[in-house]
Amino acid sequence: MEKQKTSFSGQKQALEPVTSRCKVVRTPKLRHHKPTGQAYVVLSGKYIFFGPYGSPGVEEQYHRTIAEWHANDRQPGKEPEEITITELLARFWVHAESYYRDAAGNPTTEIGNLRVSLRPMCEIYGNTKAIEFGPRALKTVRKRMIDRGLCRNHINKCICRIKMLFKWATAEEILPGSVYHALLTVPGLKKGRDGACESEPVKPVPQEYVEAIQPHVSRQVWAVIQLQLLTAARPGEILKLRPCDIDCSGKIWFYCPAEHKTAHHGHERKIYMGPRAQAVLRPFLLRPADAYCFSPAEAEAERRVEMHRNRKTPQSCGNLPGTNCKENPRRTKGDVYAVTAYRRAIERAIEAAFPPPELLAQQPGESKTKWQKRLTPKQKAELKAWFKQYYWHPHQLRHNAATFLRKEFGLETARIILGHRSAVITEVYAELDQQKALEAIVKVG
Repeated sequence: MEKQKTSFSGQKQALEPVTSRCKVVRTPKLRHHKPTGQAYVVLSGKYIFFGPYGSPGVEEQYHRTIAEWHANDRQPGKEPEEITITELLARFWVHAESYYRDAAGNPTTEIGNLRVSLRPMCEIYGNTKAIEFGPRALKTVRKRMIDRGLCRNHINKCICRIKMLFKWATAEEILPGSVYHALLTVPGLKKGRDGACESEPVKPVPQEYVEAIQPHVSRQVWAVIQLQLLTAARPGEILKLRPCDIDCSGKIWFYCPAEHKTAHHGHERKIYMGPRAQAVLRPFLLRPADAYCFSPAEAEAERRVEMHRNRKTPQSCGNLPGTNCKENPRRTKGDVYAVTAYRRAIERAIEAAFPPPELLAQQPGESKTKWQKRLTPKQKAELKAWFKQYYWHPHQLRHNAATFLRKEFGLETARIILGHRSAVITEVYAELDQQKALEAIVKVG
């Protein structure tokens, strides 16, 4: 087994593990110290004695010590007063990389969230003793996040993850509980106070904006968009759909994804597919049962066939099909879409569907660098506002479906279809139907 080292120093250095090659570390054996007649073991260069060799309880103490040593990733024991924030983060990162994994063993998105949340603390207090990190230091880290323009909700989540780090250290008996309990006294940021900006609420995307990008996306991406609108599913749930995961025995199809947002809580997620969703999905079921329905490699192959069909240069002139492809490209198309790739495909389609005014757009033959230099600060602000007006992301499609379900069938039906445990969460996704309120006011007078 390779021993891992984690570097957390440096203001611009990310929380990334660095693996170094070293020899295999074997479990030290119980030894007999002949001058004193005691049993002992050497762990990380430290001698630990258990009493007279061969006496009752020595074996039990030895095995307990070895188990704790393995649980601490074979790291040398230190007193709480000696452990710095950097060392504490290194120990926690070993735990996080093994703990935050999905059913397939792949790292979850929480790893990236932890990296973003813990980096400001590492930048400011990396060499500070962990036992000295108190409420005032936590407020200083929070102020750094506010100065960087992070929104209030995001900052509160980051602070909760920092508190969770010290909770873990308390449970592992690395730090005394007084450090964690002192940090609990720091409350979350309140709306309109402390100078933190507010995030814009996620709203449903106008339907005409969705339909405008259809000519600029592949049929795989467009099918995923339609399924999101018809099933209220999350992007990651639809992208990992396989024919073997669907129960087609009834009039309504059921899909229970193995991986979803609340799977680690033991909750079951069931996605319902009606006739319209079935019609969208049926062409993508003609493949092996364990293959993903929506494949980037398949979309790329279809794009190249379409380019070849629309080419104007005769076959005897120009490049032959496939001759202008790299033999060893840096990135190849995979068998399943990642959520980020799906989002980027939508972003590129939005830019193509809603081109900016001619003065702000990139001219033919103009490089991106020259384009950016040509634009004045005012024009760059106008360009940013232009794209912001038409921009939307895949998660907004879930809000579209939730709003429609609440309007037509009520809050409880929307809650069941969205897979929420509480109607309070559903209210965040489903917009209120103000038209019914206006009609009621007219009748009331």
